[in-house]
Amino acid sequence: MLMLFAVVLVVSGALVVGAAWGIYGKLPERLEGFLVALAGGALLLSVTTELIQPSIEKSSVFHAMLGVGAGAIVFAICDYLIDEKWGSNGGGGLLAAITLDGIPENLALGVALIGAGGLEIAALAGSILLSNLPEAAGGARSMAQDGRSKGKIMLLWAGTAVLLSLAAIVGNLALTGVGEGTLALIRCFAAGAVVASLATEVFPQAFREDRHWAGIATALGVILAFSLGSLSGG
Repeated sequence: MLMLFAVVLVVSGALVVGAAWGIYGKLPERLEGFLVALAGGALLLSVTTELIQPSIEKSSVFHAMLGVGAGAIVFAICDYLIDEKWGSNGGGGLLAAITLDGIPENLALGVALIGAGGLEIAALAGSILLSNLPEAAGGARSMAQDGRSKGKIMLLWAGTAVLLSLAAIVGNLALTGVGEGTLALIRCFAAGAVVASLATEVFPQAFREDRHWAGIATALGVILAFSLGSLSGG
């Protein structure tokens, strides 16, 4: 239980830290784009090796494909509706994207902690953290530039962090003993939503801000995630 709360605190706390960074701090645009691409590359590899691949090994390719497809479709539909309501430049779309992929993502993180040690979930938790920081920074900054109160923005991101923390706790406590097929669907739904969010929210932002180095940063993110995964023998 202590490991669960430690991981949840670090991963979800990254949203609050990232939002504060976006509102009160400032980095050169190209450096931010580089960091976003780095985080995206790390998360792309991690969802493949820590969510999809184990689901195939423990359940079936069918469950994995069904989950990934459903996650991507649901994300795409919700992202479209959110963009129509919030507009594409107010930061709301990115907040919603983080929430939408974050809920199943943190459910899967909670599931991954069932019967697992710290090193076994290091790659996934580390990559989620790396992704949450620049995504929250970009979303919070866009909201501030759109004229929203800094205090309200911080409360909004803190509330999102609490919601995602609860998802991880529910995933760990309520899904113990659930069949591998169901767990595979949850893991792969999260993976599909994450992949869709990378394609629509993360990598486009990285390319806009740092088009010359975004590809290299993405590759470095993959290397980083692979290195983290190797700590657990993954």
